Amino acid sequence: MRKLFLATVLFIGVTAFAQTAYEKAMSEKVAKVESHLSADDFTALSNDFTRIGDKEKTQWLPYYYAAFSSIQKGRIAMREGRTADLDPIADEAQKNLDKASELSKDNPEILILQKMVHGLKMMVNPQQRFMSEGMLAAEALSKAEKLDSENPRITLMKAEDTYFTPEQFGGSKTRGLELFQKSLDQFNVYKTKTSLDPNWGKAEAEYFLANKP
Repeated sequence: MRKLFLATVLFIGVTAFAQTAYEKAMSEKVAKVESHLSADDFTALSNDFTRIGDKEKTQWLPYYYAAFSSIQKGRIAMREGRTADLDPIADEAQKNLDKASELSKDNPEILILQKMVHGLKMMVNPQQRFMSEGMLAAEALSKAEKLDSENPRITLMKAEDTYFTPEQFGGSKTRGLELFQKSLDQFNVYKTKTSLDPNWGKAEAEYFLANKP
């Protein structure tokens, strides 16, 4: 009986340690996803998250953040006008996003990233791809909203689209700023399930509101 008790205690202790090790490894890297890193740094970060996911096998968050790191790299390429790089970067993100989706079905956070992946692919040639990638992006965001209507990252995506779309195509900087404010209001009350769950985006809303024309 004593041996059984000791074995149980040992098992619980090892399990707790393993969870702590996973959470520690993730926390250190999650803190970097909104940092001003280089494209190469985001590639390394994505690879690190993928390795954690491959080791854990049942956790969706490592693959989610691996995809998000690739998306961040894509946003750098987009700002620098390197549109030819966007398709391979989006494909890289999609591979990890598919793995995350397999582990967590109907997840609004994953659908938000799916919207962003389609957005990267659309920016390769907006006129030609709006009816394909643009529509798929809108569909993914709509699905996410049905699952979690108060998610501030959904409103943030709407704010970006509205702010950067030319007025002749339905965009509006004024309306975009209103949505950034709504997103910020949602961030101030939105609660994540765990400390590792997605919590990015507030700084972007604050930036646009602080630098509005």
